[in-house]
Amino acid sequence: MTDKSKKFLVPGISAAFMVVIVILAQLDILNNYYQTILMTICINVIMSASLNVVNGYMGEFSCGHGGFMAVGAYVSSMLSLILFCPGNSITGKALLPPESAIFLFPLVIIIGGLASMVVSLLVAIPSFKTRDDYLAIITIAMNFIITTSLNNIKVAGESRGLMGMKSALSRMSDVIDLPWILIWGMIFAAFAILAIHRLMTSTLGKGISAVRYDEISAEIMSVNTNKMKLIAFTFSSGLAGIAGGLFAHMLGFINPASFGIMKSTESLVMVYLGGMGSLSGSVLSAFIFTIMLELLRPAQILKWVIIPLMLILIMQFRPEGIMGQRELPDVFPKLKKLFSVNPDLVRHSAGEGKGGRS
Repeated sequence: MTDKSKKFLVPGISAAFMVVIVILAQLDILNNYYQTILMTICINVIMSASLNVVNGYMGEFSCGHGGFMAVGAYVSSMLSLILFCPGNSITGKALLPPESAIFLFPLVIIIGGLASMVVSLLVAIPSFKTRDDYLAIITIAMNFIITTSLNNIKVAGESRGLMGMKSALSRMSDVIDLPWILIWGMIFAAFAILAIHRLMTSTLGKGISAVRYDEISAEIMSVNTNKMKLIAFTFSSGLAGIAGGLFAHMLGFINPASFGIMKSTESLVMVYLGGMGSLSGSVLSAFIFTIMLELLRPAQILKWVIIPLMLILIMQFRPEGIMGQRELPDVFPKLKKLFSVNPDLVRHSAGEGKGGRS
């Protein structure tokens, strides 16, 4: 296999996997139940991997990820209702042709993520002037502030919540009959993994990781630690908002109770189960955790005792998680040869590019 083909190997495999999933769904081999599980895995991958940017790679301790998920869920849901859903509870009519949802739906989800980033600034700017565990306290407080505020915002449905978002998905299916929410869930999950990988392997990512190892030494080495913290935290919160938007449209109904401290605890369990600072671990833990929740469904309320207990046991007996700080190529060395690109080829290509421009 040539080095050029290796660059397209992972995207090609991912795209082929998505196509197979869609075909199986269209043939009803994957019924609605299994599609919902796959969609939940995609959402949990985004939540786990995004929180790992702060708690794992940066070494801070955020406990209010559910609050930022709520912001994205409500903003994207309200936009979806206003733009695509006739007879909605906010404006009573759709501002755009409902069929336009097939093109604008991803934009609605992204706007929800951007709203979460803006709200996260209210946490990041004051909290990163402090040290130690103050971020955990502030994010827990912000989680309660967001959910309590949503309970009292009339346009957001107050404690009754919002419903009707699935109407936008129905309009998309009227244009082209496909499992759209599953498709966009897989696309956004792949985007989140790629974006985090690119961030953490960049120079900026090295600065974020430097905060974890020794913040004072990083400052001495001219790393702007406050800037690194701000970028990591807002980026993480934006991805949580995207997960929230997908979650809302998958269920078709949300209320503030959906995003309480237990939702944040779920994210924490996945991060520490997979391993702090391991993107592969975040993806793996999202699969394991989602399947485990389904198996615990008959336990009903007891599962909310089991989930926090899992976090305690992980911290006691395997604090490094399943993967620790390793990635899959570290566990399976042959993958390094399969996916690595010859650096001489990269330098040669770069040289050709410079020569072409001159």
